[in-house]
Amino acid sequence: MAGVAQRRRLLAEATATLTAGGVASPEHDAAELLAHVLGTTRGALVLVDEVPADRAATYGALVARRAAREPLQHLTGLAPFRHVELRVGPGVFVPRPETELLAGWAIEQAEAVAGQGRRPVVVDLCTGSGAVAAAIADEVPGADVHAVELGESAHGWAVRNLEGTGVDLRLGDMATAFEELAGTVDVVTCNPPYIPLDAWESVAPEARDHDPHLALFSGADGLDAMRVLAGRAALLLRPGGVVGAEHADQQGETAPEVFAGSGRWVEVRDHRDLAGRARYVTARLAR
Repeated sequence: MAGVAQRRRLLAEATATLTAGGVASPEHDAAELLAHVLGTTRGALVLVDEVPADRAATYGALVARRAAREPLQHLTGLAPFRHVELRVGPGVFVPRPETELLAGWAIEQAEAVAGQGRRPVVVDLCTGSGAVAAAIADEVPGADVHAVELGESAHGWAVRNLEGTGVDLRLGDMATAFEELAGTVDVVTCNPPYIPLDAWESVAPEARDHDPHLALFSGADGLDAMRVLAGRAALLLRPGGVVGAEHADQQGETAPEVFAGSGRWVEVRDHRDLAGRARYVTARLAR
C-alpha cells in the first residue's frame, strides 16, 4: 500500500505543478510522463507498486520541463497518430489529434479510388513529421504515396518516420514539388502553416516556442500557403481529383474561399472537428 500511496502522491504533486504552469491537460500529462519514465502505459500505472528513487527524480525533472511548457511529445519522444507512432522532437511540428480527421478523409478518398480498381496516387505537401503520409501508407497499403517537406530538420524526422513505409519522401518546396506527377494524382493533402503573423501572442507556448515557425505562420491573413496549395493541387490532380487542407478554426469561411474563388474547383466544403470547430477544407478539381 505504501507504494500505491507513493504513486498517487507523485501524480497528485505533478498534476498540481502542471496546473500551476498552465498546462491544458495536467492529469493526462502527469500520468503520461510517469508511464514514460517507468516504461509502461498510462492505463497500466494502476499496477505499479513502487517508483524507485532515481525514476522519481527523473520524473520530477520532466514534470518541471512540462510545466515550463515544453511539449509533452518532446519529453517522451513520441506522438501517436491514428494507428502509427511517430518520433518527434525539436525542429518538427508536433502532429495534433485534430489532424487525424484530415488523414481519415484522405484515407477514405484513396480507398474509394482503390475500390474502382486503380492504384491511388496520393501526395502529401508540407508533410512535417510525415504523419499524414505514414497514416495513409499504413491504412491504404496499395496506395502510391509521395510527400515533401521544406524544412531540413523536419525532413530529417520524416525520414525516420517514413523509413520502410514505401513513401516517396523528398526535401523541397511544395510550390514546385512533383512536377512529373502533374495531372496524375488522385488525392492531395496538406497541413500548411496557417497562423497570421500578427497572432504571435495568441499561440500556445508549446507551439510558439518549440514548433518551427516555418510550420506555423503564413502571411498577414494566415492563408498565403493555402493559396500556393490551391495552385499546386490544381496542377497535380487529375480532373475530378480531390484536395484536403487543415486550417485555423477562425478560417472556416476564408479558407474555402481560396478554392471557391478560383473557378477551378467544385464541391468546396469545410469540415468541423470533434469539438465543432472549423478544421479542414476539401475540394474537387473540375472535370
